[in-house]
Amino acid sequence: MKEYFGSNLKNDLPAGLVVSLVALPLCLGIALASGAPAFSGILAGIVGGLVIGLISGSQLSVSGPAAGLAVIVLNSIESLGAFESFLLAVFIAGIIQFILGALKAGIIGHFFPSSVIKGMLAAIGLILILKQIPHALGDDQDYEGDESFLQPDGQNTFTEIALAFQNIDTGALMISIIALIILIFWEQPIMKKQRWTSVLPGALVAVIWGVIANAVLYKSYFSDYFLTGKHMVSLPVSDSIDEFVGFFTFPDWSQLGNPEIYVTAVTIAIIASLETLLSLDAVDKLDPYKRIAPANRELTAQGIGNMISGLIGGLPITAVIVRSTANISSGGKTKVSAVFHGFLLAISVVFFPDVLNMIPKAALAAVLLVVGYKLAKPALFKDLYAKGKDQFLPFIITIAAILMTDLLIGITVGIVVGLYFVIKSNLHQAITVQESGDNKYLITLEKDVSFLNKAFLRKTLRNMPEGSHVIFDETESIFVDNDILETIEDFKATAINNQITVEIKPAKNSNSPQFADV
Repeated sequence: MKEYFGSNLKNDLPAGLVVSLVALPLCLGIALASGAPAFSGILAGIVGGLVIGLISGSQLSVSGPAAGLAVIVLNSIESLGAFESFLLAVFIAGIIQFILGALKAGIIGHFFPSSVIKGMLAAIGLILILKQIPHALGDDQDYEGDESFLQPDGQNTFTEIALAFQNIDTGALMISIIALIILIFWEQPIMKKQRWTSVLPGALVAVIWGVIANAVLYKSYFSDYFLTGKHMVSLPVSDSIDEFVGFFTFPDWSQLGNPEIYVTAVTIAIIASLETLLSLDAVDKLDPYKRIAPANRELTAQGIGNMISGLIGGLPITAVIVRSTANISSGGKTKVSAVFHGFLLAISVVFFPDVLNMIPKAALAAVLLVVGYKLAKPALFKDLYAKGKDQFLPFIITIAAILMTDLLIGITVGIVVGLYFVIKSNLHQAITVQESGDNKYLITLEKDVSFLNKAFLRKTLRNMPEGSHVIFDETESIFVDNDILETIEDFKATAINNQITVEIKPAKNSNSPQFADV
């Protein structure tokens, strides 16, 4: 596939348009949840598209304000006393991220277990479905983009759904159901064969339907079902250039001597970097062309983006899964789609915020419901289950932890569980035991045997029956930890007490001593 900038405009431009429509309410909702000005969320989305989109080495990742940072932002603004002070922390966090990229800290992203990444994707898909059901029913109490189980309005994910079914808005329900039908129809093979559908994605058609349907409701006999207020996208609107310029906020440089600024900056830098690396790895797995994005370059790009966002009044930025998945599912091929989405966000707040404020959240909820399903397809669960418990348990535990807490806590739990199974698996793979009959046991030491295998080896040797013949095969070993060597030496020294004979086939090239046969 051609990947130079602008080589796939027929796919990238429509995808960028869909991503911008999805990003608008998310940017505004996250800003609201963060206790920051609404415009700060839009600015972060613009910088994420125009700046990070251009610099990043990822072809499909989309950056913007992240719900995972909302609580941290809210608490930081309160503790620092002013949003201007917080912006200074965002700017410094960007510098730290830039340095991390220069130091090649992006390699950390390669150590996340694959089952945990897949669990994160499936969990985000389920969260999208669960969180968008109330919006599809017309219950818009919770902000768009919320990923936490416990909500700011005092409800949780499941009680919010129950309340939504008790307060269904007929107009919103009609718009979301028809929008879903449009989106499902667009996914059918007969539609995918049509060339024109590549430049007119189903998500865009669904949003247009929502705007037209709501306008018709207003002028019809069913005007009681017309959606307004909290049911609609709500971009800030300015009546003059001076008022528009007033939307921008700038850092308070007088706070450079405040130690809390640096604590906040380090916190943002670390969490934003981890969320970015997780998202980057996840997007690489979703990429139909299986391209691998350079993680160090991504950290550098995120650092530059956060420096600029902090300077002009934007929220902290990370690579985000929801927008990236919307980009992929809408047919995006290269980074042009991410850049174009940033450009559309910019011109929308300047030239036609009133038009975008005509979009019902119910139509966007339908788009996100389909995105969520694509992330959490039943086939994914079947595939991980078929791979055994070492893959399935970290996957399902990650999903449960994210659903019941939030993204950052859930991922942490998932990584801990995933690493446990990785270590457990490696313990058995580095040393294998075979019984060949006649009381003979072959213990094979693989290429690298670390101290983590000591417990398994000691248990194995402790259970050797009297009169057995034990062969240690080290011929393929390159590194054998001293703890392992000492365990074998101790076994040799006491084996004669149990009439056990020991034979050692030494390594051709390793740190192991050349043992003599006993």
